[in-house]
This record gives sequence, C-alpha cells and structure tokens, in this order.
Amino acid sequence: MSLSPLKPGYKPQLSGHETFPMRYGWLKKAYDAVAHAQQEAVEHSVFNHEGAIAHFGVGKNMVAAMRHWATQCHVITGGQKGSPPEVGDVGKKIFDDNGLDPYMEYPSTLWLLQWALATNPNLTTWYWVFNHYNSDHFERDTLVQGLTRLGEETPWSPQISKATIKRDVECFVRTYAAKPVTGKQTHEDSLESPLTELSLIKAVGKKDGFRIIRGPKATLGDGVFAYAVANFWNKVTKANTLSFESLAHQPGSPGKAFQLDEEELADRLSRIESTTGGVFRWSETAGLKQVVRSRNLSNSEALNLIDMDYQVELEGQVA
Repeated sequence: MSLSPLKPGYKPQLSGHETFPMRYGWLKKAYDAVAHAQQEAVEHSVFNHEGAIAHFGVGKNMVAAMRHWATQCHVITGGQKGSPPEVGDVGKKIFDDNGLDPYMEYPSTLWLLQWALATNPNLTTWYWVFNHYNSDHFERDTLVQGLTRLGEETPWSPQISKATIKRDVECFVRTYAAKPVTGKQTHEDSLESPLTELSLIKAVGKKDGFRIIRGPKATLGDGVFAYAVANFWNKVTKANTLSFESLAHQPGSPGKAFQLDEEELADRLSRIESTTGGVFRWSETAGLKQVVRSRNLSNSEALNLIDMDYQVELEGQVA
C-alpha cells in the first residue's frame, strides 16, 4: 500500500487559483477553448495567448484560475513548457457538447470533481483537510496553523510562507462554504462555487467556525463511487483484494474523499457487485471485510461506470 505523499521532500502547492474558487461555467469554457484549439492544431496555449482575456471575458487572473481548476479536475491536461494543453478524459466524458453533463446540471458531476480535488496531492490544502485533518470542526486559522506546523515538521521543499497558506485556506473554504454577499461585491464575485451544493462543509455558530459533514451522501451515485474505488485501487495495489480499512481510512480513499462513515461505506460496497457487473465483489468471509476483483479495471473502463448515474438522473426527470 502506498503512503501519503505529504512527507519530507514533498513540494506543496498552495497557489495557482489566484484566490478564486471554481465557478459555474469555467470548466465548460476551458474545455471548449482547448478542444477547439486542439482541433485546429493551434500551437500556443489558449490561456496565455494575447487574446485570452477577450476570448474568456474575464481578467488575466481569472483566466489563470480557470486553467488551474480545469487542470486539477482533469478536464484538460498538459500545457506545460510551451506545449498547448489537451482535453482530458473527464473533459471528454462530461463537458463535450455531447457529453454526459456539459453544463453541470447533475450532482454526479460535482462528486466526480470532488474526487479529483480531494485525492490530488498537488492541492495541498484540499488533500490535507480531507485526508489528514482529524476533527470535524475547524476555523480558518486552525487550518493555517496546522498546515504551517506540518510544513515545519515534515519538512517540505520548498517552504511556503504563512501568507500563502492563509490565501489557500481562504480559497478552500469558499469552495465549499459560500462567502456572504456584501454591498461591495459585484454579481460575479457573489457567485458561489458549484461544490457548495455538496454540503461537505457547513458554517456553524456566529464566529469563524465550520463543520465537515461526515456520513451518508444522498446525491453520490453508485457509479461515481465505484469509479472512485477502481481509481483508488489502481493507485495503491496490484493485488486482487482491497481491505475495508484501506477504503475507509487510507489517504486518497473513497471514505476520505467523500467523507463517508464506515456504515455508509459498507452499505455502498454491498452493492458494488451489481454496479460493476460482477467485476468487484464485497466479501465478509471469516470476519475479514474486503473487496475482491475478478480483474483489473483500467481508469478509462472505470470512468464508464459513472454513466449509470446520469441514466438514473434522466429517468427520474422523465418520471
């Protein structure tokens, strides 16, 4: 089993979003721009080109933030060292005009994005909070102090200033808990991040308090959950068995990323044989709780498991 990457030599990333949380429409805009440029064999990056501000209709910093979130969510890939970015697997699957949910109308898309963010070690605050933070309650300063202390104890390379950590924590909080609207804000500034709909983090009390909501997630589909299990499995072991303990508590696991308690996780795993067409099977033989697989599912095969969630959504609308 792999260990958490937050260890000596780890290179923290607490920037790139320019302090802007992900916003509605950004991922679709980024995908369309990259897909068009790729189709036309454009050799420059659509985000760095002199016409980027006019094309996207936002300022330079927002263009950078749009690219950041599209990259971290696997909507686009690459684009480093002068090479243009390309569309990613999630981008093709979800945000293409013929994709499953180009305008982010279904909660399954949001959970898929949450999986990408919470299991990404390149997003230091996201990875640490969802995988390592040991309390359900926090204040902004609690996270800043924790990350600062972790960086000092590890140590990371390079060291990051406390001001940078503070800005990243602020962006993290606003991604999941909407910032109150003030008279000084523009309409654009008041728009919430789509991930606030997941209700993973709630403001509590009159002060700067927040609670991480652990337990059942009614809008998390079995298809996205099964994809997450397969994706996690491919990262941590080549064995054909995976323990319940790993799925519940290991950094980067479905239990951590989706903040599921053990009862909810076991309930979902009991259905995974049906979800995967028998490829994965839940076993509790001799008191040993684990998932057994008949073969490895590639990440592209696993991504196809999410289709069933969108079919359920469409059938529900018709009904």
